[in-house]
Amino acid sequence: MSKRKYGESTAVDLSEWGRPLARIFARFLKKKPVSVLQITNLHLLLALFSAWLILQGEVIVACFLLIAKGVLDAVDGELARLREKPSHVGRYWDTVADTIGLIAVMCSFANLLGWSGLLTAAMILAVLFQYSLFNHYSILLRARGSGDLTSRIDERVRPTAHPWEQQRNVNILHAIYVLCFSWQDNIIAGITGKGSDKLVFELTASSSLGYGFQSLVIFSLALWQKIDYLPYLVLGVNSLVMLAVVVRSWFSTSPRIQSV
Repeated sequence: MSKRKYGESTAVDLSEWGRPLARIFARFLKKKPVSVLQITNLHLLLALFSAWLILQGEVIVACFLLIAKGVLDAVDGELARLREKPSHVGRYWDTVADTIGLIAVMCSFANLLGWSGLLTAAMILAVLFQYSLFNHYSILLRARGSGDLTSRIDERVRPTAHPWEQQRNVNILHAIYVLCFSWQDNIIAGITGKGSDKLVFELTASSSLGYGFQSLVIFSLALWQKIDYLPYLVLGVNSLVMLAVVVRSWFSTSPRIQSV
C-alpha cells in the first residue's frame, strides 16, 4: 500500500494490487500530451466495450478487460498526483464514468444470465453501496495520510475550481454528483458508526469490495465458468463483508471520526 496515499496507516488496501503498474503508466504519461480526463474516458470506453463482449458471450475476455479497466482507473489519479494537479472535475467525472460502466456491464450480465429487472437493479444498487463504503474509509485515510482533500465525505458544498480547471465545469459535474450520488454517500456516512481509532479493519475489509479486488474475483468466476454465481458474490458474500465492517465500526470504543 502506498504510504503517500494513506500515510503511516497499517491498513492493507486489497484493491490497490494494480497501483504499482498504474504508477509506471502514469510516469510514462507525465510529460506526454495526454490529459487525466482522456484516461478516464478511455477506461469508460473499455467498460462499455466489455459490456458489448458480454452480450456476445465473450465473458472471459470481457472480464479480463475489466481488470485492465481497473488499472487504467488508477492511472488517472496517479497522473493527477504526479503532475500535482488534483481536479474536482476529474473526481466527479470519474465517479459518473464508473457508474455508467457499471450499469452497462450489469445490464449485459442480466441479458446473458436471464436476470429479472428487480435482480438487476438490486445488483447495481448493492455494488454502488459497496463501492461507497470502501470510498468512505479511503477518503478518511487519504485525508489523514497525505492531506488529499479532493474527495470529501459530504460533497454537497460546491468546491472552488483549481486554477487549471473551469468553475463552470466544476459546477456542472458537482450538480450531477450531488443529484445522483450524495444520497448514497449520506446513507453510508449515517450507518458507519463511530469508527475504530485507526480504521485498519474498516479499510482493509471494505477494500475487498473495491473495484480492483472485485474485478479479480469476477474474472476468476469467469475462468471457472461460474459467472452465474455473481449474484451470490454481490448480494451474499459482499453484503456480509459490508455488515461486518458496519458492525465493527458501531462497536468501536474510539471517538467518532470527523467527516472531511
